[in-house]
Amino acid sequence: MSTETETPGPTGLDPATAVETAAATPARLPPGVCVPGEGGFADRVKARLGERRVQVAAASVLLFLLALAGTGWDYRTVPPPGADVIVAPPAKPATREAARLLGERQRLEAALRRRVPRGPWIVIDQTHNRLRLMRGDDTVLEAPCSAGSGMVLKEGPGGRVWVFDTPRGRFQVLSKLANPVWKKPDWAFVEEGEPIPKDPGDRLEYGSLGEYALYFGNGYMIHGTLYERLLGRSVTHGCIRLGREDLRKVWAKVPIGTPIFVY
Repeated sequence: MSTETETPGPTGLDPATAVETAAATPARLPPGVCVPGEGGFADRVKARLGERRVQVAAASVLLFLLALAGTGWDYRTVPPPGADVIVAPPAKPATREAARLLGERQRLEAALRRRVPRGPWIVIDQTHNRLRLMRGDDTVLEAPCSAGSGMVLKEGPGGRVWVFDTPRGRFQVLSKLANPVWKKPDWAFVEEGEPIPKDPGDRLEYGSLGEYALYFGNGYMIHGTLYERLLGRSVTHGCIRLGREDLRKVWAKVPIGTPIFVY
């Protein structure tokens, strides 16, 4: 019968004791290396200082960018009411060509100002269906209107053709009519599919032109409408339609001879 004897390890401890000792002894790390959660107070201070340096650096970059781009605020001192304000003269053009263009612009602006009528005048934008009543440079009234539709009407094969456009150009108010009566032209009967009457009295239609009409030539008028819901659309046969209240204002402020510009 043989007796087994445990041989002590290199440390002089038996294996079981050596294992328990190793488990209870923390491992030593190289200098400068720390385990998260295990560092001391000095290590936490160093980490916090590192974060603070990053925040300071980011703030410095932001301030630098704001200094370059600006914040959009104007911090100049506003003079008190009644104080004399010195207006700096405009900068001189850098080149001869720039000076020539500036002079040409000033000349054209002066020419345009001379062409503005002194009294009332009417501007009709038939693209956007807007009528403006002006007095000098001031807008007295801006209102929705209806201009020509641009539709084409043909009177059968080889017959007459009508295009329902509003003419463009400069016109003037030639006459003013209260309670106007529409004398229907031939195309009105062709459009409705009715025979053209021989009796002139059969052409008269009452009430369809509204309370007032301002005639500006060749059968074209600014007048009222029974269909105010269509104002702002290009639906007419060439005349300019206005709503009742706007037409009343134009009638009251526009004398005969008032210029009309249609574009």
